[in-house]
This record gives sequence, structure tokens and C-alpha cells, in this order.
Amino acid sequence: MIAGPDRTPLPRTFFDRPVLEVAPDLLGRTLVRRTPDGPIELRLTEVEAYAGPADPGSHAYRGRTERNAVMFGPPGHAYVYFTYGMWHCLNLVCGPEGFPSGVLLRAGEILSGQEWAHKHRPTARNDQELAKGPARLATALGVDRRLNGSDVCSGPQAPMWILTGTPVPPDRVLSGPRTGVGGEGATHPWRFWIDGDPTVSPYRAHTPRRRKSDAPSDRT
Repeated sequence: MIAGPDRTPLPRTFFDRPVLEVAPDLLGRTLVRRTPDGPIELRLTEVEAYAGPADPGSHAYRGRTERNAVMFGPPGHAYVYFTYGMWHCLNLVCGPEGFPSGVLLRAGEILSGQEWAHKHRPTARNDQELAKGPARLATALGVDRRLNGSDVCSGPQAPMWILTGTPVPPDRVLSGPRTGVGGEGATHPWRFWIDGDPTVSPYRAHTPRRRKSDAPSDRT
């Protein structure tokens, strides 16, 4: 693999910016995941921005916890969380240290390492489905909580990093509400994706969970 300007890892200064600048600027760039069988490369096609204490949809909205502590650290690190008791999701911390904002990597196109990705995602019917959604993306890349806090700016010695590459032209980037986010943050147009890309996941609005106390009752 020949090194060149487009193969240079993104520097920390790229991530040390407001999350609403970083998120769309990640589209079209390539994430490299180092594995025992060689690198896997994924072109990012869909992301979501989460703006910390100002964002009701963010894990950091109510402050620092053991789970979200990485978000409060320096930019350019991976925040990996476990959800629904079975899936992992991969985020990249951005903004100044101490301000917990991040970008959720929602979907991408596997450019190399498809065979390895299919071993981790045996239910994928084709290459386009390998990383079509945040949990699928993390699974296809073999990302779990062991990578939480990984420095994505330290280059090829790291478990994963982002190549400088060539970002998508602004006229190809669309935005809209984030998938599954309800409440005050439901209408923020902070989901960004590449127009017409077949690996982008379908949008799903937030569905409120019914509590037992909300169930229909015949009592008056």
C-alpha cells in the first residue's frame, strides 16, 4: 500500500472542532480497522452528531458517568457503547476536551476486507448490507468495548484510524432528524448522509416505549 496525501491519518485538529462541522466532513472518508487478517477499509456514508450537554439526545446530556467518560476526554478517541443487551455502536469524540460531543458512525461501504466482515456479519445478504446501520457497522469491523477510548489519531499502530482522503462535495450531503431520537432533540437535523448511496440505513422515527403505568385501564 503506497502512502500519499490521501492515505494520511486525520490529525487531532480535525476532531478538535464543533461536532456539526466534523460530522458532515467525515462523509466519504475511509476508516481503517486493523485486524489479525489484515486491514479492513470502510468509506463512511452516514453519521449523526451529538452535542453533549446542550443535546437531550446525547449520552452526556445529564453529565459524566463511568459509561460516557471517554466523551469528556480529548478529541480523536473512540467512544464505544453497548446497547439493547447485544449490540455495540462506534462514535468518534470531537470538540474541545471537557465538552462531551461526538459523532455516531451509522453506515458505510466496505472497500476491502469483505470476507472478514462477512464472517462477523453472516446474515448480511450482500456487501451493501455489511455496515448498513450503526450496530452492523461495529459488528462488521469487529468493534466492541475493548476499543473504547482508542486513539484514532495515532496512525497505523492503532486499532483503527481515519484517512484524510477526499470528503464528499457539500452538494451531495443531505441532513435530517436523527434516527430513533425523541423528545426535545427529535427535530435536530443532525443526521448526515451521502445522497443516493445504497449503504445508507433507512430512517426510523422515535417510537415511545409504553410503560406499565401507561397501559390502558378500565379504572376511573
